[in-house]
Amino acid sequence: MKVLVVDDDPLVCQSLKTILQAESKIEVVGVAHDGARAIKLFKELQPDVLLMDIRMGEMTGLQAGEQILAQSPQARILFLTTFSDDEYVVRALRLGAKGYILKQDFESIVPALYAVYKGQSVFGNAIVSKLPRLLREEKCVDLTEFGINEKEQRLIEGVAKGLNNREIARTLYLSEGTVRNYLSGILERLELRDRTQLAVFYLKRMGTE
Repeated sequence: MKVLVVDDDPLVCQSLKTILQAESKIEVVGVAHDGARAIKLFKELQPDVLLMDIRMGEMTGLQAGEQILAQSPQARILFLTTFSDDEYVVRALRLGAKGYILKQDFESIVPALYAVYKGQSVFGNAIVSKLPRLLREEKCVDLTEFGINEKEQRLIEGVAKGLNNREIARTLYLSEGTVRNYLSGILERLELRDRTQLAVFYLKRMGTE
Protein backbone atom coordinates (compact mmCIF):
# COMPACT_ATOMS: atom_id res chain seq x y z
CA MET A 1 0.00 0.00 0.00
CA LYS A 2 1.45 3.35 -1.08
CA VAL A 3 0.74 6.21 1.32
CA LEU A 4 1.27 9.96 0.93
CA VAL A 5 1.61 11.77 4.27
CA VAL A 6 0.67 15.44 4.57
CA ASP A 7 1.05 17.56 7.72
CA ASP A 8 2.33 21.10 8.20
CA ASP A 9 4.48 19.98 11.14
CA PRO A 10 7.67 18.33 9.81
CA LEU A 11 8.15 16.45 13.10
CA VAL A 12 4.66 14.95 12.83
CA CYS A 13 5.34 13.94 9.23
CA GLN A 14 8.61 12.27 10.20
CA SER A 15 6.98 10.48 13.12
CA LEU A 16 4.14 9.21 10.93
CA LYS A 17 6.60 8.10 8.26
CA THR A 18 8.65 6.17 10.81
CA ILE A 19 5.56 4.48 12.25
CA LEU A 20 4.11 3.55 8.87
CA GLN A 21 7.34 2.26 7.37
CA ALA A 22 7.65 -0.16 10.27
CA GLU A 23 4.74 -1.94 8.55
CA SER A 24 6.01 -4.30 5.86
CA LYS A 25 2.95 -3.73 3.68
CA ILE A 26 3.09 0.08 3.78
CA GLU A 27 5.35 2.28 1.68
CA VAL A 28 5.44 6.03 2.34
CA VAL A 29 5.93 7.32 -1.20
CA GLY A 30 6.00 11.01 -0.30
CA VAL A 31 5.64 13.69 2.35
CA ALA A 32 4.16 17.19 2.02
CA HIS A 33 3.68 20.10 4.42
CA ASP A 34 0.88 22.05 2.74
CA GLY A 35 -2.25 21.54 0.67
CA ALA A 36 -0.87 22.81 -2.63
CA ARG A 37 2.08 20.43 -2.43
CA ALA A 38 -0.30 17.60 -1.52
CA ILE A 39 -2.29 18.17 -4.71
CA LYS A 40 0.88 18.14 -6.82
CA LEU A 41 2.35 15.03 -5.20
CA PHE A 42 -0.92 13.14 -5.31
CA LYS A 43 -1.08 13.63 -9.07
CA GLU A 44 2.56 12.62 -9.52
CA LEU A 45 2.74 9.67 -7.11
CA GLN A 46 -0.82 8.29 -7.29
CA PRO A 47 -0.80 6.89 -3.73
CA ASP A 48 -3.31 4.28 -2.63
CA VAL A 49 -4.20 6.35 0.44
CA LEU A 50 -3.64 10.02 1.27
CA LEU A 51 -3.16 10.59 5.02
CA MET A 52 -3.66 14.32 5.51
CA ASP A 53 -3.97 16.87 8.30
CA ILE A 54 -6.80 19.41 8.11
CA ARG A 55 -5.43 22.68 9.50
CA MET A 56 -2.51 23.74 7.33
CA GLY A 57 -1.16 27.14 6.25
CA GLU A 58 -2.65 28.85 3.21
CA MET A 59 -4.58 25.82 1.95
CA THR A 60 -6.32 23.51 4.40
CA GLY A 61 -6.49 19.77 4.04
CA LEU A 62 -10.20 20.07 3.30
CA GLN A 63 -9.54 22.48 0.44
CA ALA A 64 -6.80 20.25 -0.94
CA GLY A 65 -8.98 17.18 -0.56
CA GLU A 66 -11.81 18.83 -2.44
CA GLN A 67 -9.52 19.61 -5.40
CA ILE A 68 -8.00 16.14 -5.39
CA LEU A 69 -11.40 14.44 -5.34
CA ALA A 70 -12.63 16.72 -8.14
CA GLN A 71 -9.76 15.42 -10.29
CA SER A 72 -9.70 11.87 -8.92
CA PRO A 73 -13.13 10.87 -7.51
CA GLN A 74 -11.82 7.47 -6.44
CA ALA A 75 -9.08 8.97 -4.26
CA ARG A 76 -8.93 7.50 -0.77
CA ILE A 77 -8.39 10.32 1.72
CA LEU A 78 -8.03 9.72 5.44
CA PHE A 79 -8.04 12.93 7.48
CA LEU A 80 -5.92 12.90 10.61
CA THR A 81 -6.37 15.84 12.94
CA THR A 82 -6.41 17.02 16.54
CA PHE A 83 -9.76 18.71 15.95
CA SER A 84 -13.16 17.03 16.22
CA ASP A 85 -15.03 20.23 15.36
CA ASP A 86 -18.51 19.52 13.98
CA GLU A 87 -17.95 21.72 10.94
CA TYR A 88 -14.81 19.77 9.99
CA VAL A 89 -16.57 16.44 10.42
CA VAL A 90 -19.50 17.46 8.22
CA ARG A 91 -17.30 19.01 5.52
CA ALA A 92 -14.99 15.98 5.44
CA LEU A 93 -17.91 13.59 5.04
CA ARG A 94 -19.66 15.66 2.42
CA LEU A 95 -16.62 16.15 0.20
CA GLY A 96 -16.17 12.36 0.06
CA ALA A 97 -13.35 11.58 2.50
CA LYS A 98 -12.98 7.90 3.37
CA GLY A 99 -12.15 8.57 6.98
CA TYR A 100 -11.64 11.09 9.74
CA ILE A 101 -9.74 10.12 12.86
CA LEU A 102 -8.12 12.06 15.66
CA LYS A 103 -4.35 12.13 16.17
CA GLN A 104 -4.81 11.19 19.79
CA ASP A 105 -6.29 7.87 18.58
CA PHE A 106 -2.69 6.95 17.86
CA GLU A 107 -3.14 3.19 17.81
CA SER A 108 -5.95 3.41 15.25
CA ILE A 109 -3.94 5.08 12.46
CA VAL A 110 -2.46 1.96 10.87
CA PRO A 111 -5.69 -0.12 11.09
CA ALA A 112 -7.59 2.85 9.64
CA LEU A 113 -5.21 3.05 6.68
CA TYR A 114 -5.68 -0.65 5.92
CA ALA A 115 -9.45 -0.31 6.18
CA VAL A 116 -9.56 2.71 3.85
CA TYR A 117 -7.27 0.89 1.41
CA LYS A 118 -9.84 -1.92 1.30
CA GLY A 119 -12.57 0.56 0.42
CA GLN A 120 -14.13 0.97 3.85
CA SER A 121 -15.08 4.21 5.55
CA VAL A 122 -13.41 4.79 8.90
CA PHE A 123 -14.34 7.22 11.64
CA GLY A 124 -12.85 7.23 15.13
CA ASN A 125 -15.06 6.65 18.15
CA ALA A 126 -15.15 10.37 18.94
CA ILE A 127 -16.48 11.03 15.44
CA VAL A 128 -18.98 8.17 15.28
CA SER A 129 -20.49 9.35 18.55
CA LYS A 130 -21.23 12.73 16.92
CA LEU A 131 -23.09 11.38 13.90
CA PRO A 132 -26.53 10.89 15.49
CA ARG A 133 -26.53 14.48 16.80
CA LEU A 134 -25.31 15.90 13.50
CA LEU A 135 -28.05 14.01 11.71
CA ARG A 136 -30.92 15.09 13.96
CA GLU A 137 -31.46 18.30 12.02
CA GLU A 138 -34.72 17.83 10.20
CA LYS A 139 -34.24 18.32 6.49
CA CYS A 140 -36.00 16.79 3.53
CA VAL A 141 -33.74 14.32 1.72
CA ASP A 142 -34.88 12.68 -1.50
CA LEU A 143 -33.57 9.12 -1.87
CA THR A 144 -35.93 7.97 -4.62
CA GLU A 145 -33.11 8.02 -7.17
CA PHE A 146 -31.60 5.11 -5.22
CA GLY A 147 -34.83 3.13 -5.33
CA ILE A 148 -35.58 3.88 -1.67
CA ASN A 149 -39.28 3.97 -0.82
CA GLU A 150 -40.88 6.01 1.97
CA LYS A 151 -40.77 3.28 4.61
CA GLU A 152 -37.14 2.48 3.82
CA GLN A 153 -36.26 6.15 4.06
CA ARG A 154 -37.83 6.38 7.50
CA LEU A 155 -35.78 3.36 8.53
CA ILE A 156 -32.60 5.03 7.25
CA GLU A 157 -33.48 8.20 9.15
CA GLY A 158 -33.86 6.09 12.29
CA VAL A 159 -30.42 4.56 11.80
CA ALA A 160 -28.96 8.02 11.18
CA LYS A 161 -30.45 9.28 14.44
CA GLY A 162 -28.81 6.48 16.38
CA LEU A 163 -31.88 4.27 16.96
CA ASN A 164 -31.40 0.53 17.32
CA ASN A 165 -33.53 -2.07 15.51
CA ARG A 166 -35.99 -2.40 18.38
CA GLU A 167 -36.56 1.37 18.55
CA ILE A 168 -36.96 1.61 14.77
CA ALA A 169 -39.41 -1.32 14.81
CA ARG A 170 -41.49 0.41 17.47
CA THR A 171 -41.48 3.68 15.51
CA LEU A 172 -42.50 2.06 12.21
CA TYR A 173 -44.83 -0.56 13.75
CA LEU A 174 -42.75 -3.41 12.34
CA SER A 175 -41.14 -6.48 13.87
CA GLU A 176 -37.41 -6.42 14.62
CA GLY A 177 -36.94 -9.21 12.08
CA THR A 178 -38.60 -7.12 9.38
CA VAL A 179 -36.38 -4.16 10.24
CA ARG A 180 -33.28 -6.38 9.99
CA ASN A 181 -34.42 -7.66 6.60
CA TYR A 182 -35.14 -4.13 5.34
CA LEU A 183 -31.74 -2.95 6.60
CA SER A 184 -29.86 -5.82 4.94
CA GLY A 185 -31.59 -5.09 1.64
CA ILE A 186 -30.85 -1.36 1.86
CA LEU A 187 -27.17 -1.92 2.63
CA GLU A 188 -26.84 -4.36 -0.26
CA ARG A 189 -28.63 -2.02 -2.69
CA LEU A 190 -26.54 0.98 -1.71
CA GLU A 191 -23.36 -1.15 -1.57
CA LEU A 192 -22.67 -0.11 2.01
CA ARG A 193 -21.03 -2.22 4.72
CA ASP A 194 -22.77 -1.27 7.94
CA ARG A 195 -25.00 1.17 9.86
CA THR A 196 -22.22 3.75 10.23
CA GLN A 197 -21.71 3.90 6.47
CA LEU A 198 -25.48 4.23 6.04
CA ALA A 199 -25.54 7.19 8.46
CA VAL A 200 -22.62 8.79 6.61
CA PHE A 201 -24.41 8.25 3.28
CA TYR A 202 -27.49 10.03 4.66
CA LEU A 203 -25.41 12.93 5.98
CA LYS A 204 -23.80 13.38 2.56
CA ARG A 205 -27.22 13.48 0.93
CA MET A 206 -28.32 16.15 3.42
CA GLY A 207 -25.45 18.26 2.18
CA THR A 208 -26.44 17.96 -1.46
CA GLU A 209 -30.12 18.79 -1.10
